[in-house]
Amino acid sequence: MTKTAIAIRSRLAALLLACMCVATAMVVANPARAEVQVNINRADLKPLPIAIPAFGGQQGAEIAQVVQANLQRSGLFLPLDPASFIEKDLNAAVQPRFADWKTINAQALVNGQVTIEGGRIRVDFRLWDVFQEQQLLGLQFTSSPENWRRVAHKISDAVYERLTGEKGYFDTRVVFVAESGARGAVTKRLAIMDQDGANPSYLTGGDSIVMTPRFSPTSQEITYMALKPDSATVYLFNLQSGRRESLGTFPGMAFAPRFSPDGGRVIFSVERAGNSDLFVMNLSSRSSSRLTSDPGIDTSGSFSPDGTKIAFNSDRSGSPHIYVMGADGSAPRRISNGGGRYTTPVWSPTGEYIAFTKQEGGQFHIGVMKPDGTDERLLTSSYLDEGPTWAPNGRVLMFSRETPGGAPKLWSVDVTGRILQPMPYPGAGSDPAWSPLLN
Repeated sequence: MTKTAIAIRSRLAALLLACMCVATAMVVANPARAEVQVNINRADLKPLPIAIPAFGGQQGAEIAQVVQANLQRSGLFLPLDPASFIEKDLNAAVQPRFADWKTINAQALVNGQVTIEGGRIRVDFRLWDVFQEQQLLGLQFTSSPENWRRVAHKISDAVYERLTGEKGYFDTRVVFVAESGARGAVTKRLAIMDQDGANPSYLTGGDSIVMTPRFSPTSQEITYMALKPDSATVYLFNLQSGRRESLGTFPGMAFAPRFSPDGGRVIFSVERAGNSDLFVMNLSSRSSSRLTSDPGIDTSGSFSPDGTKIAFNSDRSGSPHIYVMGADGSAPRRISNGGGRYTTPVWSPTGEYIAFTKQEGGQFHIGVMKPDGTDERLLTSSYLDEGPTWAPNGRVLMFSRETPGGAPKLWSVDVTGRILQPMPYPGAGSDPAWSPLLN
């Protein structure tokens, strides 16, 4: 994938098809000479200085603040202090005074204007290469006023992609287990929020313990496990309709569900008499088949992006390790070879890595390795880190972190391990799952 900012990305056209926002491309200067870029593969990466002044018009300041926060949290950009800005009251239809922005060492500039038309907001924005003095990107979004944050996320994605060459991940949501109450009496509810912690809401009550929520890659649907004193059930939950349905009844306890890449199947584990094996269900026919048959505990199945392989966790060798097999259960082989206990494998959306939780030496880690087991790298280390989930571009992982005596919190780390930070959500949360980019 190209990592420079010298080619107009045809992928930006996908933004024009959003159901919530309608984007209209505007005239973009020829970027052939553009030099501003973020080389995300550099070991000595320094964040790109970028200026994001308040957009003009109603809610323009709030939209610019969300864009700034998104880009800053990525760790790839350094938004400059608005107090340093020399040029004030920019007009999105007028070329900025580049000399003023060069003076404060802004390498890129984002400015925009919000207008109200027929009860809807229209946001025009530009991305400028300051030192080359040319426009890199110009787009227009329209939306209902209550969805202004989504407009800000789409602008963030467009800027991110134009300057890095990779898809953004800001116009997404995260489903997770929200925890409340004192130790020993914790209530666990299914919750959902924007990726930046905004707009949190509950999807279930506190009548059962919910675990392992997972997004469908093709629709606004999730699967999760609900544990009650007398039963354990795997559910499908449609986020648009609010409809919930059970996958069915199984002899034993069903748990750890996850969708296939096409959204048409769910892989899950079934525990019977102390032994757990992997099963897969076709959601159209509701027929299921057994994928593993081993005395060990096989669980946490995760499909490769092309659907041909499955990574899973098994203790068949004596302690928990990561294995990979064909999607039909054929030819399982162990890929993890280090010490400690490996659990919760999850394939990256790009297919490049498998993320995992590792417990060793009294510490927990979030790590990644290639699908053949090579290039194992531990990205985090703490008292308790677990349950990684990938952003849809395969660049960032979210997970839960717990301190001794404390409640679990949501954290994120990039695939290099350099950018580690708590997520903005202030409450206790665990077991996050990242959605695909929204439509």
